[in-house]
Amino acid sequence: MTIIKISDLVYTYPGASKPSIDGLSLNIEKGEFVLITGPSGCGKTSLCRTFNGLIPHFYQGVLKGQIIVAGQDVTDKQTFEMAKHVGLVFQNPENQLFALSVEKDVAFGLENLGMPRAEMRKRVDWALNLAGIYDLRERSPHEVSGGQQQRVAIASVLAMQPEIIVLDEPTSFLDPLSAERIFEVIYKLNQEQGITVVLVEHRLDLTAKYTNHLVVMDKGKICFEGNPRDILCNEEISRIGVGIPKATLLYKRLKAAGFDVNMQTPLSSDELAEQLLKVLDV
Repeated sequence: MTIIKISDLVYTYPGASKPSIDGLSLNIEKGEFVLITGPSGCGKTSLCRTFNGLIPHFYQGVLKGQIIVAGQDVTDKQTFEMAKHVGLVFQNPENQLFALSVEKDVAFGLENLGMPRAEMRKRVDWALNLAGIYDLRERSPHEVSGGQQQRVAIASVLAMQPEIIVLDEPTSFLDPLSAERIFEVIYKLNQEQGITVVLVEHRLDLTAKYTNHLVVMDKGKICFEGNPRDILCNEEISRIGVGIPKATLLYKRLKAAGFDVNMQTPLSSDELAEQLLKVLDV
């Protein structure tokens, strides 16, 4: 089932001389873990803003084409209406956190929907537990670590129980270990809750292993799309400026050097090590 369908999309910000999204078409199926990557300024963030209606309702500009998300025509729906279907986690979690306590931040969206208190309490506790921050519920969101703040932002989105979660470089301010923990939470949500995940990220070393649908963008267009194992073996990827996972690079170099590496393209160091051990019969 297609949950996001974008057809011939062209979008230009107010006052810009050229479009940020230029003739882009994309289908995302329900339950997929989609990873969108590409060089800075390629249109990744702009594309994410179309999923919940920030474009065109907040950023305005000139939009052409069709955006259908969860059966809704985004151009006909206001952002607050799309929030029931799409949750957006920003690059900097502090932009989403403002309440006096973590649980109040998580409950904010539900309060705006006028949800009964008992159901709100149930959803807030569920989201806090799922994000692994229940013990922080009474703390101020501005007194916890960056990784914990990102978990609060994710929990705030989860409490709304959207069909789709869009995350725009959610760990850019975090060290690799903290980022890995966030990605594990997101992957768990995708696998256990069936939530469609759209993740914008340039650190493929940390994220490629989770995705089953890779989208590579450049200059407002999609250059490559599909199975990450196939795409990351394409030499053109490096020329665009995409950081290929080190394990994938090593695999390609072993093949180029004539080693008989009869294995699928690895997307992480752990996967490469496991497959090499099998090949070497260790």
